[in-house]
Amino acid sequence: QRPTDFSLLTFILSPFRLVLGKEEIKSASRGTGQPMSPSDFLDKLMGKTSGYDARIRPNFKGPPVNVTCNIFINSFGSVTETTMDYRVNIFLRQQWNDPRLAYREYPDDSLDLDPSMLDSIWKPDLFFANEKGANFHEVTTDNKLLRIFKNGNVLYSIRLTLILSCPMDLKNFPMDTQTCTMQLESFGYTMNDLIFEWLQEQEAVQVAEGLTLPQFILRNEKDLGYCTKYYNTGKFTCIEVKFHLERQMGYYLIQMYIPSLLIVILSWVSFWINMDAAPARVGLGITTVLTMTTQSAGSRASLACVIRHIIYSMLQHHCCPHFFGFNQLWRRKIWS
Repeated sequence: QRPTDFSLLTFILSPFRLVLGKEEIKSASRGTGQPMSPSDFLDKLMGKTSGYDARIRPNFKGPPVNVTCNIFINSFGSVTETTMDYRVNIFLRQQWNDPRLAYREYPDDSLDLDPSMLDSIWKPDLFFANEKGANFHEVTTDNKLLRIFKNGNVLYSIRLTLILSCPMDLKNFPMDTQTCTMQLESFGYTMNDLIFEWLQEQEAVQVAEGLTLPQFILRNEKDLGYCTKYYNTGKFTCIEVKFHLERQMGYYLIQMYIPSLLIVILSWVSFWINMDAAPARVGLGITTVLTMTTQSAGSRASLACVIRHIIYSMLQHHCCPHFFGFNQLWRRKIWS
């Protein structure tokens, strides 16, 4: 009778022994100090079971999030007078603190994560206020970087190619200096929730070594400032940087000024042609006028309206009267 009762008791207690055995194994694994796997750590940090909500900004209902920005310029060019814009390729870097992403369970001081994880965290809604066109880079993979630090700091870097508007003052063309602006603004968060600011002044805007422009010289000084925007929907944070571009005259000297000067000098040859050689004098005059007209027409295709007017005035209202005026004075001197 007793062996039967002991077997029955063993059968009843076997599930509890199995549960206790698993708990002992778990406690033993914890005692060995084995680190948590990266996948388990990320699930705990920002997974579905972590309680992290990417739709809610850090410090919700609290102080605004301070986002520090800096820019690295890879290329700067295609400054176009006809459309008054310029093209630039940059690394845009943003850094902010999200206390929900602070960790202690993982030994590394920072984590470089796959760009696909960007959809799992909150990001600032930055946009370029004076942007006319832009595109991301995806060759050979998304050119994005996401790095999370132990204290909850987040570094987000992305490569962009932008076409930005640049209103130009061309009254001193081609001896002018243009100022082109880049404005970074928040689209949906007011200054009660989000504030943009530049990194340290020396590191806020960096330029690739050896960067050159075809027709301009990019000055070293860059003006950093704030351009806070006021709309009916509220006050929005905005920061800006101004680039100073000094035009080089070499191209216009070779393409416009020197040819025009040579044409005028060539027209003076008619002063030494015999007065009876009318066909030669007429042919040289017509050739001079047609050459200046052709040169003026060729410049219209690539220059803005203001510049066309300057070139047209120079060629038509200065060179032609210069030629015909001196020709008439020479003839009166000969006949007199």
